Amino acid sequence: MATACAVMTFGAPARAADASAWSDDSRSAIRLIAGSHAGSEQRLRAGVEVKLQPGWKTYWRYPGDSGVPPRFDFTGSDNVLRAKVLYPAPHLFTDETGNSLGYKTGVIFPIEVTPKQPGKPVTLRLKLDYAVCEKLCIPAEGRAEVTFGSGQSANDAALAAAEAKVPKPMKATEAGLSARRVTNAAKPLVDVDLPASGKPTALFVEGPSAEWALPIPMPAQGAPAGRLHFGFELDGLPPGVDPKAPFELTFTVVEGDRAIEVKTHLD
Repeated sequence: MATACAVMTFGAPARAADASAWSDDSRSAIRLIAGSHAGSEQRLRAGVEVKLQPGWKTYWRYPGDSGVPPRFDFTGSDNVLRAKVLYPAPHLFTDETGNSLGYKTGVIFPIEVTPKQPGKPVTLRLKLDYAVCEKLCIPAEGRAEVTFGSGQSANDAALAAAEAKVPKPMKATEAGLSARRVTNAAKPLVDVDLPASGKPTALFVEGPSAEWALPIPMPAQGAPAGRLHFGFELDGLPPGVDPKAPFELTFTVVEGDRAIEVKTHLD
């Protein structure tokens, strides 16, 4: 297993109060960064920054046909009630292994940190299990720790840019998105209809839990002017789930630099 403990050639910047040291290997590096902290906030801003060597990628919360999603463990943090990881919109990569979803070059995963006791010191500790892939996927591990200091952080702009890439929740009616089964096969075909923005559009779908591994929707023909159609088979369901039963799906729509997240019921 490749672990993020060896020294690598990214160059090790001096440790700052608002960032941990890099935890790295020859393919990738991770660190924790902290946002500005006035001392009494009910919620703090942080991020997990991942850097990748050229040609390597890492994965979104749903990796697609191959890959491994990142696993964030904040056990052992001080004065942390909750650390919620947010996921910037991924990119679609297609190669001989199929379609995968993730990031190249690097990514910052924003974190919403809720202290147990606002106004008291907060230290965030992370163990990250993730995977990096060039042609083969290699597991990696990184550990980092950062204590929120008072005052302004040099990372505020980077955190704001990462947060802007997180898909914004939107109701299906507001987004104009609908999904329906159009066949009665053992693996029904689902048609997704949504407005055309005029920009390149990608669509990703997730089931009600991480055990679902649905195919990535592909553009389909027959949409009227001003609309887009995507289709996918209800394949990759957990054992025992009836593909003809009603359940909730989560769609991520990426249009250029804009991304939204829509939950809708498939009856």
